[in-house]
Amino acid sequence: MADRTLETLRFDNSYARLPDAFFAKLNPTPFNAPPRLIHGNPAAAALIDLDPEQFARPEFAGTFGGSLLAPGMDPLAMLYAGHQFGVYVPQLGDGRAILLGEAVNERGGTWELHLKGAGMTPFSRDGDGRAVLRSTIREYLCSEAMHGLGIPTTRALCLVGSDDKVYREDVETGAMLLRMAPSHVRFGTFEVFYYRKQYDRLRVLADYVVDRHYPHLRGTADAVARLFLEVVERTAALIAQWQTVGWAHGVMNTDNMSILGLTLDYGPFGFMDDYDAAFVCNHSDHNGRYAFNQQPYIGLWNLSCLAQTLLPLAPKEALKEALDRYTPIVESEFRRRMRLKLGLREERSGDDELIGGLLAMLQESHADYTRLFRELGRFDSAPGATNESLREYFLDRDRFAAWAVRYRERLRDEGDADDDRRERMDRVNPCYVLRNYLAQTAIEKAQRKDFSEIERLFDLLRDPYRERPGMEPYAAAPPNWGKHLAVSCSS
Repeated sequence: MADRTLETLRFDNSYARLPDAFFAKLNPTPFNAPPRLIHGNPAAAALIDLDPEQFARPEFAGTFGGSLLAPGMDPLAMLYAGHQFGVYVPQLGDGRAILLGEAVNERGGTWELHLKGAGMTPFSRDGDGRAVLRSTIREYLCSEAMHGLGIPTTRALCLVGSDDKVYREDVETGAMLLRMAPSHVRFGTFEVFYYRKQYDRLRVLADYVVDRHYPHLRGTADAVARLFLEVVERTAALIAQWQTVGWAHGVMNTDNMSILGLTLDYGPFGFMDDYDAAFVCNHSDHNGRYAFNQQPYIGLWNLSCLAQTLLPLAPKEALKEALDRYTPIVESEFRRRMRLKLGLREERSGDDELIGGLLAMLQESHADYTRLFRELGRFDSAPGATNESLREYFLDRDRFAAWAVRYRERLRDEGDADDDRRERMDRVNPCYVLRNYLAQTAIEKAQRKDFSEIERLFDLLRDPYRERPGMEPYAAAPPNWGKHLAVSCSS
């Protein structure tokens, strides 16, 4: 039944049927102050057949502000471990999030409803279990932005705020974010049982993941090895997409890596403004472990950690063969997507030189990554065209002119009309991305209880390839103050 109410949502809660060692059961801790809905996502509501008119009900803010439960919810905090900045931490888990349940849509698809900022759990360590308005706005907007870009990601159903005080670097107001994904199982979920030498529970987990999320592997003799191969392929394709849109995760710990190949856990992320291959978006990452240009390597490192945990369940050689597939997939998928960004329809031997030459000029000039590729769609391939608007992006104009000659020759060899090419390029080169300064502007307004900028950005980012009249400032380069915002793990 479509257009369900809170009372008629269907739940399955398969994760709650796993052994007790996988989680701790507890309810969210409600705010002291009354919760209020800041924003709701109709597209996410449609995934669970929820009528968006439910957003207006006080019970909606109560349910996703931690004070009420819908019928069928069975809340729990998930256990996992993880390598954080390369160091193994034996127990992490949901320290400020609670899995409310698994909503089932009319097509039989399940979506875990994961409430972030829901209060302390047995896994909170020294934390308070809360999230702040600032961080929840960033995740809410960026998860929808990534979906709009076509990148696999968790989604967010809603953002609920309150006047409760939360202490970080400063005193801030608390908020909760309802995150959705088919599964929140992470690489670190496997690690916790492997390093405890609880191989029976490791088998239970692997069987559960196969049965629920890779059902085509059920009953196969080499199901775990094939599962790992598919995780390798999904992760490689995901990180290639990050690289082509100029996005940095910031905290690629193994506990932030999804077993489904989704973008998971939006903390100190960042879209590049001025191109810098060594871009570090997390000001706590002093050694640049998770720099933009390190993400493909870190993806491999994290997958190696996952492979280690599967040794009791699958042959070492099969896991190694799967792992060896990673780098070729990242590289080929990156090239394919960069060809699309350049408007090229064919694969040719000179692709690496053409792509690499452009990126080298971007690095030298620190040109705006998103704007440059959008502008490249306007490249005039006619003989003698100077493409002055593009030249302005580069410090070495002669170097650009030489590159433009090669690019023009390649376009003419493919026999493509400029208008057709521009239309294709505009479908893959976004006009709008969630620049840090745009998120910061929305945050500052929201802290004054003006949520209009959240709605405006949400609307732009869910369809980032379509130019909107009057929205030119949102596609422009950031002001100088906006290029140097410090983003931490608490962000």
